[in-house]
Amino acid sequence: MNVVRWGMIGCGSVAERKSGPAFYKVPGSALVAVMGRRLEAVTDYAARHGIARVHTDVEALINDPEVDAVYIATPPDSHHAYALRVAAAGKHCCVEKPMSLNAGQSREMQKVFADAGLHLFVSYYRRSLPRFQQVRQWLEEGRIGEVRHLTWTLTKAPSAADQDGTDNWRTDPEIAGGGYFADLASHGFDLFQYLLGDIVEVAGFTARQAGLYAAEDAVSASWRFAGGALGMGCWIFVADRREDRVELIGSKGRITFSVFDEHPVQLEADEKLSLHIDNHPHIQWHHVLGMNAHIRGEAQHPAVAEQALKTDWVMDQILKRD
Repeated sequence: MNVVRWGMIGCGSVAERKSGPAFYKVPGSALVAVMGRRLEAVTDYAARHGIARVHTDVEALINDPEVDAVYIATPPDSHHAYALRVAAAGKHCCVEKPMSLNAGQSREMQKVFADAGLHLFVSYYRRSLPRFQQVRQWLEEGRIGEVRHLTWTLTKAPSAADQDGTDNWRTDPEIAGGGYFADLASHGFDLFQYLLGDIVEVAGFTARQAGLYAAEDAVSASWRFAGGALGMGCWIFVADRREDRVELIGSKGRITFSVFDEHPVQLEADEKLSLHIDNHPHIQWHHVLGMNAHIRGEAQHPAVAEQALKTDWVMDQILKRD
């Protein structure tokens, strides 16, 4: 398969710049079809991005004979059902993160694809970003010695939409599986397990401190990695200001970075380094490259369902999800 031909379900904000263009700009990749429920919106997206085939029906997109693999760029409540349909059609799949509403749904998705001999990826693209490859390299080189502890603080002030009650699927637990924590913290937990190994114990507390929406707006948690390092996090989405800071404490030094912000990745050990590593304008570029190489059998991509399941388990424990 020299060129992997993708079909995309959903053409919302995540597909506009972060992901969609990567599927047709990456070498050896083509975005040949897109599906959206509103004909006017999907036709407009296709025209602006040069996509030839337009569908308003999910089954039509999934069963399009020109499509080899399907990217599901919709909110989490639809991932489970859509992915199972993709597997039934015998095609590879990538779902946006979080993988689904809970680990039970995700486990079924992973098993169905594995049993069918198909690939299921999850858009935890931070595993592929050069800035975090640099952090991983420092850890593998032992630059900070044995890792003792990880701390992540993520805060932001409520948006105007949060305050006026504007509809937002990201703060509706029925659609998102939680609130901003489910949407954003999942990226961090997946990245941390990529860097430091599996989380084997976790406990947390959640609260609706401002009560602006149905989901939690404040979370704290602590956990233990299989290798012995400990972790602690604080996520407040009704705070005074934005902050995104991770600190890895080792026996010989420290590494600091941001999960979302493009602050420099910093090493404080036998030498001090501060490296500004830009993200690609289409941030899923490296993720799409990796998936296509995996499908062609050229390399193993790290953002696969088996790994995403581990993050779903962590999120279930903290949010007390079934």
